[in-house]
Amino acid sequence: MQFDHQQLRALLEQLSQSDIQEFRLEAEDFRLEVRRNLPAVVTATAPVAAPVAAPVAAAPLPAPAASPAAPPPPATAASRSDLQPITAPMVGTFYRSPAPGEPAFVDLGTRIRAGQTVCILEAMKLMNELEAEVAGEVVEILVENGTPVEFGQVLMRIRPS
Repeated sequence: MQFDHQQLRALLEQLSQSDIQEFRLEAEDFRLEVRRNLPAVVTATAPVAAPVAAPVAAAPLPAPAASPAAPPPPATAASRSDLQPITAPMVGTFYRSPAPGEPAFVDLGTRIRAGQTVCILEAMKLMNELEAEVAGEVVEILVENGTPVEFGQVLMRIRPS
């Protein structure tokens, strides 16, 4: 897929005039992600020789909010192939319990079943329950309650049973 500067600018202009909050376009030689009203506005990765990188940096979109990003999890934990990660399917705020003062959905050592709610992600005032895809035991919870999370961020890890 080839984009010239005009096509890329036209696409970004259309996105800026719509109510779309997140947009992702991927091809063999590049990936373009646009997020509005979120900590990360535009993310693009492309080979060094790709001509797409320059127009993305000059995109006429609003500046990102000046909030510190959460540090990534340690690389050693990410390499554990025996554990199943539960990742954030969206940007939002992570909550371990259904309401303040109530017990957490899961704790370290909790045995869970597939389809069981493990946390809530709040996005745009909507509470989205996250369900486990596999049965197993919760061995790592990587995010503090009430913390903002990014799309694809690992929230917890499960040892499948």
